[in-house]
Amino acid sequence: MTVRRDFQEPPRSRPDLVIGREELFTSAREQLGRGGSVLLHGPAGIGKSTVLRALAADYGGAARTVLRCSATESESHLPFLALADLFGLVLEDVSGALPGAQRTALESALTGRGESTLQRDGLALRLAVLSALRILAAKGPVLVVADDLQWLDAASAELLGFAARRLGDTPVQMLCAVRTEGQEYDRHLPASPPDTLAVRLGPLNRTQVSALLDHRGYTPLSRSTIRDIHRTSGGNPLFALELGRALAESPARPRPGEPLPVPTSLRALVLSRLEMLSDEARRTLLVASAGARPTLALLHAAGREHAEAETAQAAALGLLATDPEAPALRFAHPLISAALYAEAPAQERRAVHAALSTAASDPIERARHLALATTGTDPDVAARLAEAGALARDRGAPSVAASLGLLAARHTPADSSPGPDERRLQAAEDAITAGEADLARDIARDVLTRATVPAERVRAWMVVIEAAGQALGEVDAVFPQVLADAGDDPRLLAQVYYQLAWRGLVVEGDFAEARQEAAHAAELAARGGDRRTELMALSFQASTETLMGHPDAPATVKRALKEPQDPYVACHHNGAGSARFRWLIMSDQLPEARATITALLREVRRRGMVESEVHFLRFLADTELRSGHCGRALDLARESLRLARDSGIGEGASAMLASLAEASAGDVDRALALAREAADHAEVDGDQMYLSRALAALGYAQLVAGDPAATVRSLRRVRELEQGLGINDPGRGRWHGDLAEALVRIGEPGEAQDVIDSTRAHALRLGRQSVLAVLDRAEALVRAARGEHEAAVVRLTSVQDRLGRLGYGLDEARAAFALARLRAQAAALPRTGARPLPGPASYDEAARLFRRCRALPWLRQVDAAATAGSTAVEPPAAAPAVALDALEGLAAMERQVASLVMEGATNREIAARLFISVKTVEATLTRVYRKLGIRSRVDIVRLAAGRRTT
Repeated sequence: MTVRRDFQEPPRSRPDLVIGREELFTSAREQLGRGGSVLLHGPAGIGKSTVLRALAADYGGAARTVLRCSATESESHLPFLALADLFGLVLEDVSGALPGAQRTALESALTGRGESTLQRDGLALRLAVLSALRILAAKGPVLVVADDLQWLDAASAELLGFAARRLGDTPVQMLCAVRTEGQEYDRHLPASPPDTLAVRLGPLNRTQVSALLDHRGYTPLSRSTIRDIHRTSGGNPLFALELGRALAESPARPRPGEPLPVPTSLRALVLSRLEMLSDEARRTLLVASAGARPTLALLHAAGREHAEAETAQAAALGLLATDPEAPALRFAHPLISAALYAEAPAQERRAVHAALSTAASDPIERARHLALATTGTDPDVAARLAEAGALARDRGAPSVAASLGLLAARHTPADSSPGPDERRLQAAEDAITAGEADLARDIARDVLTRATVPAERVRAWMVVIEAAGQALGEVDAVFPQVLADAGDDPRLLAQVYYQLAWRGLVVEGDFAEARQEAAHAAELAARGGDRRTELMALSFQASTETLMGHPDAPATVKRALKEPQDPYVACHHNGAGSARFRWLIMSDQLPEARATITALLREVRRRGMVESEVHFLRFLADTELRSGHCGRALDLARESLRLARDSGIGEGASAMLASLAEASAGDVDRALALAREAADHAEVDGDQMYLSRALAALGYAQLVAGDPAATVRSLRRVRELEQGLGINDPGRGRWHGDLAEALVRIGEPGEAQDVIDSTRAHALRLGRQSVLAVLDRAEALVRAARGEHEAAVVRLTSVQDRLGRLGYGLDEARAAFALARLRAQAAALPRTGARPLPGPASYDEAARLFRRCRALPWLRQVDAAATAGSTAVEPPAAAPAVALDALEGLAAMERQVASLVMEGATNREIAARLFISVKTVEATLTRVYRKLGIRSRVDIVRLAAGRRTT
């Protein structure tokens, strides 16, 4: 395919960054950095030239000379044209150093003077190109940049290949791009050096297409439209940009069920081959383009008698992809189908849909085709579409149900019951379920422009509020309006107060208010006979009470689970099943929690409830993380985050959990970035509840990264936030032990003990056994810091056993690590008259447990600690008892630091051995100087030396 020049992007609009190509860009950049060459390949419009330009701009500065050429199809018959592009500007620099015959041949080829040909001057020309590159390389590295290698004239390609194969260690690199439809790039490799890395550019995913369109300024496009663009473009960035531009410039958007408008620039790419089809074959392909999953049987049923021969003709022209194993016909690219359909006259398209409305075997497809074949309103068609929408909903395809609902509304007469707006609102609710919040919001706001019936207006407002997600502050002005529309109808008021409960939690950060509003909503719904809203309100009340540590939580969970149940509420992420899961996981019932959330995830996937799927993937990841299945948790968390970003739902919450999983099993730097991203989302949304969760994840990642001071800063803020929110159940975020541990590491054991004591009171009241064990682990560290090593060892041994029995694998491993580290530290310190600590001073058990959990960042810490211990020099002789007597009045940490100074350790070495910061060492020494009446570390050494001589 030839890309027409009016179809190419103007250089000024090209992005400065390579969207969606970061990984392969890095790989190619590293290959160039090693002195190798790169060949980019892929189909037309896939972004090869963009990546080529970015690489050339990024790496070109490392080369002294950059030679460029960009071939075109119309000029590919002109011999030596690419050679002239490459060497035309440097001919004077090299010609003088070339032997006479080579110079003559090269000048003749580049200037066109004379009759130079490969047949006549072949050897001289080949040697001239090789010599010219060597001459340039002698002055510094050379980079040859060649775009559209497939259009390179044959003579230039032959000469470049000859030179490339013989350059050896000469510092000449090639950066080339070639259009390929499959994997046949290897036939272009002879024009590149032997060490060339071939990099294939594949299609972008939906998130990357969205980022690309956003970067170009096509921001008004909805997520559902972006989904259609991605599908139609096949992930091809150039095609996606053209479709996005056409939609952004079009005053009218396609109606439900209709494909995207294909601009003329894109039609030209594919329709030229359609001209070689017979008229009958073209009509057969039009029927195939209108079908959801066309097969030969469907084409026959639609009246295409010679479908086999006509589709074979299309396949021979490259319009259809051939796959003997697949019964369905598949276009070689989705754009071919879209362009073919867009090019057909409206009357011909309606005729095709009419034929398919009887030929299709699926009732949903028959109804869709009937709608697209019908003009104007028709109550029978509308009724069939509504029935098809209900069927799609039951099948777990809410997105299809939303599309059918909009079609039904279009064909519903204004005076019908149900009316068109009622069907639009059903479509909006289906869109919410499918995760298409922007589509749902647009439908609801359209209905509100004309609706006068209170029930319809409240229903539309509910969609607007639901579509806001966590950003309820953005729709704060809606609540007075919806309360006015609800009047004194308890059924309508129940829906409003349920949303007010969420507002109280998310916007106001007031758990008590949220609980009160939820209880009021449940009461109103019961009075109005709205069981669904009653169950949702009770579920919300139960979850809120659980987080508050409220004594009524178990009873409210039972009320929310009481029959009769609503199937939708039972599996909703804010429903009764979810409330039960929260209670189970916070009560340390991990197997039951896993079984519950796994069943819920299976059901929401069956129903196509995208938002609930995002949250349940996160819940399951959290369960696996607590259980010590860190690798599995990381996979689930990444899946949740991908789906969240793809749908625009729950991105902050998924980023938060992904941060925890990355810090436990993946990349700590990525964990830090994700936690900050989650905190930014919560700040923007004004969501204090998730802000505390995000900061807790940040504190944990900072602890794993070895920055206890930053951990303390983050988790102190979490403590303040949760105290303000009224969250009293430490099982919610489980950050308290991390804060206490970090405080010990920075030399603040007193504050650490305060955190432990206050948290323990709530954990004892609520029976949070795993939290109590983690607090005991932290308290053992406090005791060790105070010099109570034996008590600390006993406590840690007990903690490890308790956490293992509760099923908290990662926390069990952390207890084993703390125990091994304590024994190693104690073995390194001078001890007089004290019994050795029980148990071996080995990291083997901690390493085994972390390896079982696949907790790689923690395992790296164990390896580092073990290595440091094995390479340490023999400890010097302990200072005499008389010198140590002078230290007895010091606190435990001060005594340890002073003892190490006596041994001659530097501040940095002391920090490493005691797992504290250098600043903490300095502050501790200042207190030591004051208590001992001395001025510097030298005086400590003198004190020890003086005592030895007396």
